[in-house]
Amino acid sequence: MALRNGTYYLYFPGRDKQGHFRIGVATSSNPMGPFKAESEPIKGSYSIDPAVFTDTDGQSYMYFGGIWGGPLENWTTGHFVAGSTTDLRQDDKPALTAKMAKLTPDMKQFAEPPSDVVILGEDGKPLLGGDHDRRFFEASWMFRRNGVYYFTYSTGDTHFLAYATGKSARGPFQYRGHFLLPVQGWTTHHSIMEWGGKWWLFYADTQLTNKNHLRNAKVTELHFNADGSIQTVDPFRD
Repeated sequence: MALRNGTYYLYFPGRDKQGHFRIGVATSSNPMGPFKAESEPIKGSYSIDPAVFTDTDGQSYMYFGGIWGGPLENWTTGHFVAGSTTDLRQDDKPALTAKMAKLTPDMKQFAEPPSDVVILGEDGKPLLGGDHDRRFFEASWMFRRNGVYYFTYSTGDTHFLAYATGKSARGPFQYRGHFLLPVQGWTTHHSIMEWGGKWWLFYADTQLTNKNHLRNAKVTELHFNADGSIQTVDPFRD
């Protein structure tokens, strides 16, 4: 969700008539709704897990995408291609990664074609598809702290929340590490915000239900080191 000029914008994935995921937007004057959805999805949108970040200059960007269920692997050309292989079968090539696009002033369309969120390893090259502990899987979230841009995401099948940092909202981003260890449940999605002079991590697990498809939300304080790195959260201790 995003707020601009008193209007709340709720972004969500939904399938079109061909069964492909697109991203829609609905608006309301109240964060609790009701929300009125636009009649058509955002032009040029695809996949899942939209997250919107507004920079200090007022420009907003959307980060989105997910492999496997997403499925980014079918959109490598910018158009849906059935039967495309996932990056999990291309371990020696750059991993599929999240997409990003600048939003128009009305927050309802892309102002440009989506481009890759580039995540680099220590060698200065993009993370590879076989690097399951570090590569992007889903659940983008962007925030800015002390002039540094933090792109955070889930590694999916290895169950970590990871982060990479850059000098602008467009990246490229340098991989920095994990900040949440695996929770109970297959994976977790999250958001991060500053409130009351502290930073807070919201995430999901399944401890209340013991069922992977029924998740509950949790929140814990996020701590940073002097160099800007994020201290790792152990969900079974913190």
